[in-house]
Amino acid sequence: MIELVKGTKIDFMGKKIYAFIISGIFSVLGIIAIVQIGLDKANLGVDFAGGTAVQIKFTQSVQLHDVRIALEESGLKDFDLQDLPTENKVLIRVKKQEERLGGFSERITQILSQKFSDKKPVIDSTTEIGPKVGSKLRKDSLWAILVATGGILVYVAWRFQFRFGVGATIATFHDVLAVLGIFYILNKEINLILLSALLTIAGYSLTDTVVVFDRIRENIKRYIKEPVEVVINRSINEVLSRTIVTSLTVFLSALALFLFGGEVIHDFALAMLIGVAIGTYSSIFVASPVVVLLGKKR
Repeated sequence: MIELVKGTKIDFMGKKIYAFIISGIFSVLGIIAIVQIGLDKANLGVDFAGGTAVQIKFTQSVQLHDVRIALEESGLKDFDLQDLPTENKVLIRVKKQEERLGGFSERITQILSQKFSDKKPVIDSTTEIGPKVGSKLRKDSLWAILVATGGILVYVAWRFQFRFGVGATIATFHDVLAVLGIFYILNKEINLILLSALLTIAGYSLTDTVVVFDRIRENIKRYIKEPVEVVINRSINEVLSRTIVTSLTVFLSALALFLFGGEVIHDFALAMLIGVAIGTYSSIFVASPVVVLLGKKR
């Protein structure tokens, strides 16, 4: 394949102390975010915080952007929209709505009737998402991430060695914590869309890490007399072009979603942009150094 960089001899292992400091900061931010989420002090979405969901049916199709503007102009805040174009329906979810369900539904209908009088909006269904449901979803989300990273540990330990599995698992946890911490600092909404992005990032990070590990395994057998750190540096430099090309391809795809994908997928695309950059960094500066720290024996 096309090589963007050739013959590099970068001492990645020599910079592992600086990398661990940066990674430590990212990880601490992620841990703080998890604590704040557990205390309900983060910017939680409707799925986690609870709220009200109203499904509105129109006689004709409507643009989601127009519905969003109409609701924002009326003073409504902290809401999510989901389009069901085949059924001419829009799902509106507002978190921690203080009004009773009936009154809130009537208010939504009144706002949209004034803006879309020709399309005759009517209430199709209404639902309240209680705090218990949100609490259960938070626990299930945490278990989903733990099960995913546990599976990574088992797979990589079986495919390579146990210390490689530990390195890949730590790198994956690092990526999840870093993205979560950055979203918390930016006061972005923590919801199920972000959870799906985190699991996607975990899969991407693992793929990139396994490529590096596979080259390390090949070179350890080939360069028997070289120290392990030298072999790892050589291996990372050899796959560096492949890593850059792959990361750049995914990054450009996520950037297209971020710029042109619309409001609904905006946060998912942003998480992917951050996750791809951090995942590429962790494959080089987190996973491999952890393998070295766990032992230099072949």
